[in-house]
Amino acid sequence: MNIKQFSLGPLGTNCYIIYKENKAIIIDPGGEANKVIQWLSLEKIEPIAILLTHAHFDHIGAVDELRHHYHIKVYMHREEASWLMDPSLNRSTFFIGAETKTDAPDYLLETGGFSLGPFDFEVIYTPGHSPGSISFLVKEEHIIFSGDVLFYRGIGRTDLPGGDYAIITDSIQNKLYKLEDETVVYPGHGPKTVIGEEKLHNPFVSEK
Repeated sequence: MNIKQFSLGPLGTNCYIIYKENKAIIIDPGGEANKVIQWLSLEKIEPIAILLTHAHFDHIGAVDELRHHYHIKVYMHREEASWLMDPSLNRSTFFIGAETKTDAPDYLLETGGFSLGPFDFEVIYTPGHSPGSISFLVKEEHIIFSGDVLFYRGIGRTDLPGGDYAIITDSIQNKLYKLEDETVVYPGHGPKTVIGEEKLHNPFVSEK
């Protein structure tokens, strides 16, 4: 499996395109859909779905342009299904003074395994940054896409509506840190990291 990373939108959100067999899945397209479309066209890769780790504005800005351009479906957790259509919940009005909203999601994900084309995922429910935050584990690749829950030497902010420090630290300690130490973490912002290193060195949630 291959991974292409873009820094997109007003906050430089990490958008990931995972691809193999000329098929791709787009994770958290935060904006600038033209960059994603151009790259997919050049590489002759066909996207088959959009996955969202959560529904804050900086992770959804290019959702509708991409879903309609490619005629693909959007998958996310049920706890934030209404946030896509509500700028007050996805916080776009508050942060950028303009409304970011999309059509409703097509599929609501539950905890557990699911497959899309040649890709197999495990959905891990990791609330705390927001009530519907989920992480996507690709177990055979030892890779997890953590959204805004776990960062390199950091964790997601918890001062937005639905955020909770005790809940996010529990999600990290009792779900993400239970993964194999070599699991590579691809976060919603900043550089990638590794579970084993975060367990030792993350100043917010460590296992020292």
